[in-house]
Order: sequence, then C-alpha cells, then structure tokens
Amino acid sequence: MIKQKNYQVCNHCVMDTTDEYILFDENGVCERCNEFPKGILPWWNYGKGHEKELAKIVSDIKKKGKGKEYDCILGLSGGFDSSYMLHFAVRELGLRPFVFHIDAGWNLPIAEDNIHNICNKLGVKLHIEKIDEEEMRHFQLAAFRTGLGGVLDVPQDHAFVSVLDKYARKLKIKYILNGGNISTEVVVNPRSWSKGCGAGTDMRFINDVLKHHCDIKLKKYPFTNVVMRKIIMPYFYGIKNLKLLNYVPYIKKEVEALLVKEYDFIPYGQKHFEDILTKFIEGYWLPTRFGFDIRRAQLSSLITTGQMTREEALRILEKPPLAEEEVKKLFSIVAQKLKITEEELMYLHDMPIPTYQYKNSRWMYNIGGKIMYRLGLDRLIRR
Repeated sequence: MIKQKNYQVCNHCVMDTTDEYILFDENGVCERCNEFPKGILPWWNYGKGHEKELAKIVSDIKKKGKGKEYDCILGLSGGFDSSYMLHFAVRELGLRPFVFHIDAGWNLPIAEDNIHNICNKLGVKLHIEKIDEEEMRHFQLAAFRTGLGGVLDVPQDHAFVSVLDKYARKLKIKYILNGGNISTEVVVNPRSWSKGCGAGTDMRFINDVLKHHCDIKLKKYPFTNVVMRKIIMPYFYGIKNLKLLNYVPYIKKEVEALLVKEYDFIPYGQKHFEDILTKFIEGYWLPTRFGFDIRRAQLSSLITTGQMTREEALRILEKPPLAEEEVKKLFSIVAQKLKITEEELMYLHDMPIPTYQYKNSRWMYNIGGKIMYRLGLDRLIRR
C-alpha cells in the first residue's frame, strides 16, 4: 500500500484523497476495499447463515426480561436504521423494547411523523427525553467556535448515548438494541475528517472545548464517559449493546420500501438528514468549509456491500448534497436557533482552520478500536 499525494479516487469504491491517510494498492484500490473481503465478509456473509446465533440472542433477551415490562431498550431517531430496528424487534422477533427519543430541539417534522407513525402502528409507548435547549445551544455554539468539523455532532450524539445508558441502568434492562449495521455503514468516516478532535465520549476533549468556548457551566446536560460506556455498563451492570441487523440480510432499498408501505415512513434523502442541524453540517458545512463530502463513506458502504454500483455513486456525487435555496433556508434557521446573526455564523464558517490541539484521549480510543476489531467486537472498517 502506498500513500497518494495527488488527488485520487479508489477504483472500486468512491473514497478519495480528501481522507489524507488513505492508502491504495498497485491497482488503485483503497485499503478499505481490500480489508472487507478478508476481515468483514467471512463472518458477516451479507447477513446470511446467522439464524442460530440470532435465535440464541433473542432467547437470552426474553429470559432476562421475563416478568418485566420491557426486555430491551431502543433509541428512536426517526431515521432509517432505528425505525427498521424497531419494526424488526417487535414484529419479527417478538421483543418488548422500551422506546425513547431524544428531543434536542432540531427535529425535522418528517422525523417526528416517522417516530409517531411507527410507534402508533406497533402499539409501543414512546418516551421522550427533552434536553435543556439553552444548555444544548451553548454546547453547540462552543463546538462551532472550535473551528473543527468532527466536534459539531458531539453535543447531540453524546446526550443520546448518555440517556440511553441511563435508562438501561434505571430500568435494569440488560440489552440495548442498536440500529448500527455493516450493510450500510461498513465504511466509517475517516479519522482525518475529524482531525484535531476527540471521540464523542472523550470527556478530556469535551471539557477542554467547553473550557475554551462555552459561556456557561452546563448543569443539566447528561454527560457520560468512556469508562462508563465500555467498562462499567458491560462488566458491572451486565448490559450488552447488540447490533441485530448484522444477523439478517439488510438491503436498504427493500427495507425503505417496507417502512413506507407498513408505517407511512417519509424518506428524508441523505443518511442522517432527519435532523436539521446534522443536515446543515453534513450537507453544507463540512463540504464547503473542509472540502470533504460525507456521502463518499455512505455510498462506499453501499458499493462495498453490493447495493450500489460505483457509477451510480459517482453520478450522485456530481450534484451537491443540498440545493442553494435549501442551504440559505437552513443557514437562517441554524443561526436563529443558535441565537447568533447569519454574519456571525458565516464568520465561524470562514475562520481559518485552527492548529490548536485540544486535549484528548484519541490514542486510547484508537488502541481500543484496534483491539475490538481483532476480537471481532467491532466489525466496521475504521481508518
């Protein structure tokens, strides 16, 4: 494998040298595409042949949940994967999940419609956890002030996993259902796209960001940390995080058709576009400020798992993620919700990329990720 300095796109997927650490072989194929058939496919097999494994997991969930109101827990965003995970858990596996949704103040109406439609049709009770909007606003504004890209989704993502874990502990539920999957997410966003940032549960990084850029002390925001998530939760509380969609064939187009037919699901375009802020960040901010298109990882996942051709993906990438008029509308909404002017938001967009290194524990996460991959506990391609 050689590191390429000139611009290059993988000859198999659409990952390119906007990932500054990408490596290609002599045929112009990136290391991710070379890793998939060796490290992922032999176990996964496109979700086929896992019937006994899945049956054993489901049996364990039902045994541990016997006599309780709920036997598992699931966070519902209104997006594609978590919506299907709920359908799969209730309709096909006969599970009784505690279903909750984090309201951070950025939901698109279609996400709320999707959430209520599927919960109502499945007859499950929806629990909504509302995050203090003022504290969330200050945290998000602090993230923008860093000038970095990889921190912008942390305020919402961190709250989600923290509340998820809180409910699991409080209700003494031993199984968390996670909609994450190999089929549509095998190619993870490159680390170089989050250069200068810590992981989403890296409190060393988060505390340094808040110290430098947050105007208030966050007293109500639900913090967690890597020790709680990776050690205390699984080994002291015995709580397992399960990605059951890896045990069955999971074809994006087929699943979307099912959700539309059964639950009046409203497709929202690009992955993660059910959230106003994430849509703004991934559809406008990241490509125009940092020069990379997050769709490359998303589309490369579909190419790698045989759900899309490279030619189809390249045609999609010819067009920007968002139309100009929609960008203007989102720009105004985001500035308004952050309580800053559009000029101030544009200043944050145009400010120089910082060279300041925030404190973080990235080295520890990188080592942990490699160990989990080798042990078969993480089956995504991280580079």
